[in-house]
Order: sequence, then C-alpha cells, then structure tokens
Amino acid sequence: MTCLSKLVNAVMLVCVALAGNGCRGRAAMPPPSDQAIADPPARSSEITLDSKMLTSIKVDTIGGSASNGQLAVAGKVQFDEDRVARVLAPLSGQVVDLQVKLGDAVRKGQTICMLSSRDAAAAAGEHIESRKDLELAEKNVTMTEDLFEHQAASKMALQQAQNDLAKARARVARTEEALRVLGVAVQDDVSRFNGRVPIRTPIPGVVIERRVTDGQFAPADGTPLLTVANLDTVWVIGDLFERDLRLVQRGQPAIVTTSAYPGERFEGKVNYISESIDPASRTAKVRVSVANPAGRLKPEMYASVALALAGDERAPTVPANAIFTEDGRSFVYVELAPGRFVRRAVEVAAGEGHSRRVLTGLRLGDRIVVDGALLLRQEEQQRAS
Repeated sequence: MTCLSKLVNAVMLVCVALAGNGCRGRAAMPPPSDQAIADPPARSSEITLDSKMLTSIKVDTIGGSASNGQLAVAGKVQFDEDRVARVLAPLSGQVVDLQVKLGDAVRKGQTICMLSSRDAAAAAGEHIESRKDLELAEKNVTMTEDLFEHQAASKMALQQAQNDLAKARARVARTEEALRVLGVAVQDDVSRFNGRVPIRTPIPGVVIERRVTDGQFAPADGTPLLTVANLDTVWVIGDLFERDLRLVQRGQPAIVTTSAYPGERFEGKVNYISESIDPASRTAKVRVSVANPAGRLKPEMYASVALALAGDERAPTVPANAIFTEDGRSFVYVELAPGRFVRRAVEVAAGEGHSRRVLTGLRLGDRIVVDGALLLRQEEQQRAS
C-alpha cells in the first residue's frame, strides 16, 4: 500500500467517527417538554398567607353608615359678592374730611368722606334758578287767569302761561332728583350748599380696600374710592369633579373645616353649581354659603367642604390605613378567600381624617385588609424577587 492510499484511508476513518458522534449527540438531546413552553405568569398581586402570618393583619368588610356618606371637596373662602359694596364717586371732585381707614368697621349710611365738586355746586345753582323760575311761572299763571276772567287776556296767552308753569315744575323736579342722587337733602336751604357732597356706605361691614387719601382728586371714571364687605356670610368655592356632579344639588347641607381652626365645623348650604366644566381639570365650581357671624373665616383661607350624600348614592368608605400609594396610584388588598388576597387599584376621593371615600375599584360588602396592608405589600415584593 502506498503512502497516498494510507492517507485516504485515514481521512475516511476520521469522517466516519465524526458522523457517529454527531448522531449520538442528536439522539441524546431531550425532546421539548411542557415546561419549556412558558406559561402565562400568575397574577403578581395575588398572595396566600399561612395562619401565622394572618395574625399580623386585620380584615374587615366594607360597609358604612349614613354618617360616613360624605363627599369631600377642597375649597377656598371668598367674599359673598352680594355683601360687597364698591363705593364710587358720583362726580369728579376733591376728597376731603376722609374719616375711615383700612380695617375700620362702618355702619350703613355712615358718611366716610366729603367730595368737593364744582359740578355739585353747579347742580345746586341750577336748582335754585329752577325754583325761582317756578315761582315766577306760578305768579304769571295767576295773573293771566285773572286777566282772562276779565277778558283782558286771550285764551292763547293763558295756555302759554300754563305751559310755562308745567315746564318750570318739570325742571324743579329734575334738579331735585339730581341733588338727591348726589346725596344732598333738598329740604335744607340749598342756597347755603358749599359744593361738598357726602359719600356714604350703602351697607354695614368692614373697609377692605381704600384707594384715596385726604385731599386727593377723584375722577368719576368708575374707580372705587373704597370697598366695604360684610363678612357675616362668606362663600366657600370648591372644585367638583365631573363624575360627582350627580351627587350634589342646590340646598344640600355642607360642613366646612379649616386647618386654622382644627376640630371646628362651620355649617352651610350649596347655593350654586357652575353651568360649565373646566376642560383642563374636568371640574365644576360649587359654591357653599356659610354663616360667619364672628368673622373667623377669612377670604382666601383654604377649607375642606364635606357634602352630605344620600344613602343610596353613597360610595364605599374605607379606613385611611387600608390604602397605600405607589407611583401615583392607590391600592388596597382584597380578600378573595380565607388566607388569599389580591392587590387592587382604587380611585380615592380627596379628603382628610381617618376614612377615605373610594370612587372606583371596590363595592360595599368587599372584605379588605384594614391593618397590615404594607406588610402584605412587603411580603408580595419578597416573593416576586
């Protein structure tokens, strides 16, 4: 056998050996089993506890009484616009004898300052002239009637005198009304009027804004000289979510609380719900009128409004400790069966206190973990890791 023949035989033997090993490797590979196909993962929020761990938590049934049927709305105290008066200058003039400052209490009809005005003096002068013209017209009618009876005056002359009298009376009435609008008493001797018009407050209350000083010229351009507010009643205006509109109506009782007076409750009633929805926040304005005789509620003060709800419209109410928050979402643990729990996302209404109103995610009668929810969450995370 030549060397070339020996080399060819060796190469053939190596190929046969490699082919046999390849066949044996494929035969040894196990067939795919059911475990190799990934099953859908079980719900990560479901968890089972043994009897020992169950002693660390407390489970209760969602229920509630009528006293818990409340809708919490965040709000802010505002002036009652029906009890705010902006005192304007009836005509241009100089402010003199200013008698009030910011924060002073005033009575209805109290004179707060005088307005020295040439226009007022001109109005008084016109009234004096109209009175003199009226006296002259009355004398002229009397004389013309006498002459007419003695056939010394024509009927046309009598009618002219009577027409002049009617005009004089109309002018007097017009000038009297003008002085009355300015606050000048026409019963007094107008000839002594010095052109100073009294400025009076139309309502009782407190001066909350003053824009003039003594001696300042005040134009009659609609700018208030000062503003008076009566704080015996205030408004609390809040934002009501669109989904809660069906739960609120005018005349509904409300309880207002503030952080300024912990534990104190101010009673009121809903007197207005806006006709439109804010497209950005999806809320409507709700207004509650609240009695405030002591003036303790201050405008711009933050407040919480609790609106009493009818029993058949009440949503589940759960203890605040039953709810925990992750990534901006609220969750509770619901009992599926004894020892088996599932984490469920819920939507909770804004509020304070020991309980929270659940808008979605729970129903009356569900059993939830009311104490130990964070322990359950920690156990769930440990098992998932």
